[in-house]
Amino acid sequence: MARHGARRARPDALVPGTLRVIACRMDYLQPGVDAEDPRRAVIARYARGRDYHKLLRARLQMLCDRINDEVGTFGHRVFCDSAPVMEVELAAKAGIGWRGKHTLLLSREAGSWFFLGEVYCDLPLPIDSPASEHCGTCDACIEVCPTRAIRGPYQLDARRCISYLTIEHRSAIPEELRAPIGNRVYGCDDCQLVCPWNSFARPSAEPDFAVRNGLDAATLVDLFGWTERAFDERLRGSAIRRIGYERWLRNLAVGLGNAPRSSAVVAALRAREDHASPLVREHVGWALARHRVGEAP
Repeated sequence: MARHGARRARPDALVPGTLRVIACRMDYLQPGVDAEDPRRAVIARYARGRDYHKLLRARLQMLCDRINDEVGTFGHRVFCDSAPVMEVELAAKAGIGWRGKHTLLLSREAGSWFFLGEVYCDLPLPIDSPASEHCGTCDACIEVCPTRAIRGPYQLDARRCISYLTIEHRSAIPEELRAPIGNRVYGCDDCQLVCPWNSFARPSAEPDFAVRNGLDAATLVDLFGWTERAFDERLRGSAIRRIGYERWLRNLAVGLGNAPRSSAVVAALRAREDHASPLVREHVGWALARHRVGEAP
């Protein structure tokens, strides 16, 4: 885990006195490639293993404990995508990397396959210099975005972003965006997959980030068949579990609506036609309409 200092920040008095931020990077890339088979469910790479929130916060607390052993008690608080902290900006000012045109942080050594974490503390740490930018004229991330959420360099319309739509968005996915989502059922890595800097990223040795439940190759039909109990049990300790079973089925229904038509796909959707959730029923109905149910497969 790389560690850097950052410029002075001013959150709401989390710690007394002069505030400094220790910005950290933890790589999560795992071996393997993304399946191109449209019958399979695509899940963002970061979510295929153990939930990073608790893991990285625990590591940051261990770092604080080691600092405490060296310098004595000090005021601190750790963060990892767990509070309204400007993580990318702090990391950029700390020299960990620069903000790419897709708005993610990029590193010359690690691309963008890493998590960010911070320690706000009252230690008199030296301040690092920001990293220089190295995107140049490349617009690959802008051109590849399935929903055109990246409007231009450094301009992201979150309302169109697949990561937002499949994870944070709680209601129906706008109909005009369902087809572009394709078979992406939790997050989206497209802008990272085409980034030239990610050719320098190295797989993480952290076992907790290893793929669980075969989520790098699972089919849409198989995942759609999970019961709520199976969802809770199999995804215990996973970041995916926080969206809940209802939105999990919503996302998979969209994926099935975009999948190649087959008797298995149609049967899976029909099995959920009368689901108790209006949200699930709406997306299942849309998917069945896409397959023009009533005609022979």
